[in-house]
Amino acid sequence: MKPEDKDFLAQLFRAAIEAAAPEKALSTYLPTRPKGKTVVIGAGKGAAQLAAAFERLWDGPLEGVVVTRYGYSAACQRIRVLEAAHPVPDVAGLEASQSLFEAVKGLGENDLVVALICGGGSALLPAPPGDLTLKDEAALNSALLAGGAPISVMNAIRKQVSGIKGGRLAAACHPARVVTLVVSDVPGDDPAQVASGPTVPDASNRKEARALVKTWGVKLPERILAWLDEDVGQPPSPHDSAFASHEVHIIASARLSLEAAAQRSEALGVPAVILSDCIEGEARDVAGVHAAIAREVASRDRPFLRPVVILSGGETTVTIKGRGKGGRNTEFLLSLALAGEGVPFAALAADTDGIDGSEDNAGAFADGASMGRLRELGADPAALLAGNDAWTAFHRLGDLFVPGPTGTNVNDFRAILIR
Repeated sequence: MKPEDKDFLAQLFRAAIEAAAPEKALSTYLPTRPKGKTVVIGAGKGAAQLAAAFERLWDGPLEGVVVTRYGYSAACQRIRVLEAAHPVPDVAGLEASQSLFEAVKGLGENDLVVALICGGGSALLPAPPGDLTLKDEAALNSALLAGGAPISVMNAIRKQVSGIKGGRLAAACHPARVVTLVVSDVPGDDPAQVASGPTVPDASNRKEARALVKTWGVKLPERILAWLDEDVGQPPSPHDSAFASHEVHIIASARLSLEAAAQRSEALGVPAVILSDCIEGEARDVAGVHAAIAREVASRDRPFLRPVVILSGGETTVTIKGRGKGGRNTEFLLSLALAGEGVPFAALAADTDGIDGSEDNAGAFADGASMGRLRELGADPAALLAGNDAWTAFHRLGDLFVPGPTGTNVNDFRAILIR
């Protein structure tokens, strides 16, 4: 890929991240100061950065605790930052969940709880209900991640197997007022879906969760299936009077970030179009559609005229069948490069939190010649895709994109440039 194309695409990614920067996102949603205490709680890959920004913006005393992924911490003066495992929960996450409950214990109606919630919180907040254990919840997460179901399905199931998700943490804050500030990483920006909604209840129930397991063919452990057959431990209803004074605000999202990237592209002289900010589906299948659009633009100037940048967001999924390394964005890009081989495009696909899958890259770059270069290196692109080994493909090409943790998380970012 031409260095100038890489630089151009990286600038669009940075514009998307800047639009979701914690201080900018929080500044217009600060709640009114309470008569009593202000307690900050939070969870997600960008929770520490949100907490640090909130400290800088808040004019008054505060205390609290947030939990983030290992290596994603940020310095805070008054808010305690805990770290735990993602995407499979660990003991530190279990202790962090308990710390959040301790932080909101014994509050009164004059107190304020500010919940800073962003993507990644589902794994960071294990709280197995009933006689289930951390091992059971870890097995649940592993099964959901391998099953290929969309994030909305995964979170609907997680809420039924938790003592903290589905609004349960908000219920523990009663009678304090709760203001939840959400950085959305879910298609459609439903705040109850982000981090499985620890402070945002919804109307999902156990019966619906069982139906989703069956519909999507999710292979859950027997102990989890047995729990889902029980009617105990249902999440609180959103109509419960305990939530009457609560507020929920989406402060950053994929939509806003894609719009910022489009504006940056146009400022650099290339028109931009946004396909959608809520695309879901198997990563390789979504890539095939994007490749077909790129081919149509390159050969026939439709549905968009060249030059153009095609932007999209959302959260794809990967049904794991091989033992390779990678994530949904690198898998998308490998499939795009295969389906679009020979098309004069340049593309970047990356996770806005800075990490795609299990490695240290956010995603990768590719163009219409990438697969030819990969074959020249002695690799079989189709075999790598079949083995879910997209990381290896782009590592060998030297085209991994490694910006490091970004401090925010508004889901997938995809940009396809056609000169």
